[in-house]
Amino acid sequence: MDSALTEIGLPIALAIVMFGLGLDLTLSDFRRVGKHPKAVLVALGCQLVLLPAVCFGLVVLFDLSPFLGIGMLLLAASPGGTTANLFSHLFRGDVALNITLTAINSIVAIATLPLITNLAIDYFDENETVSMPLEEVVKVFALILVPTSLGMLTRARRSSFAAAMDRPVRLASAVILAVLVLGILLAEKDNVGGYFADVGLIAAVFCAISLVVGYVVPRAFGVTEGQAIASSFEIGVHNGTLAIFVAENILEVNAIAIPGAIYSLIMIFLAAAWGVLISRRVGQREASRVAS
Repeated sequence: MDSALTEIGLPIALAIVMFGLGLDLTLSDFRRVGKHPKAVLVALGCQLVLLPAVCFGLVVLFDLSPFLGIGMLLLAASPGGTTANLFSHLFRGDVALNITLTAINSIVAIATLPLITNLAIDYFDENETVSMPLEEVVKVFALILVPTSLGMLTRARRSSFAAAMDRPVRLASAVILAVLVLGILLAEKDNVGGYFADVGLIAAVFCAISLVVGYVVPRAFGVTEGQAIASSFEIGVHNGTLAIFVAENILEVNAIAIPGAIYSLIMIFLAAAWGVLISRRVGQREASRVAS
């Protein structure tokens, strides 16, 4: 990618995305953890422990090259994206839980994202060519927390403005991610076909597993339908912008950003299809309940 896009465009893009997330948040979203601890803990367990383990298993099974394997695990360690809230809203999920999970996950990721990524770097023995310095990690999460806090402050002080900006910022976030994905694929245009062949299937499989696990495991623990749907999208729809930013600006290896770019393309279609399937299932269950 061009240096201007990497050094200027990416930080601005990530700041806009996180500001948009902040517009959705209030302090009560963090307090809600105490009211619904089971739903939050089960979802976070899936997001932080189960799915990275599944992703690692897929990376080994598909025998990915080191940089693509690191990119997949970096993606798995990234928290849910703002698009998860939109899918949850469209398909009868508990959006309040979604927002809570995104908020908590974004903070927890300060520790878990570098931990999982560094474990991947160690596994592939790429320490000499790729590194994730603590100083740079702190800068990344400052870039996450500052605009998110500004978004929350804007909502608290000027709620009408925050409401009016909600849709434009969501749209801008989607456009920004599309531009980033396009920029990465263009920068690697000579290798795109090979990358899709190498990563496309594993990205699709990982996305499908994430969406299903995010729904089935919470339901097995007795979490309500709406909360399980919210968990499913939170776990299956990752913050691709963050994964791409870390790959490009900290690890400084374009190939590591490829899994995030390809996943971001695939997840939109798989999440939409999964949402239709789940909403039909819920609708049929409700109809049969009324009939009986």
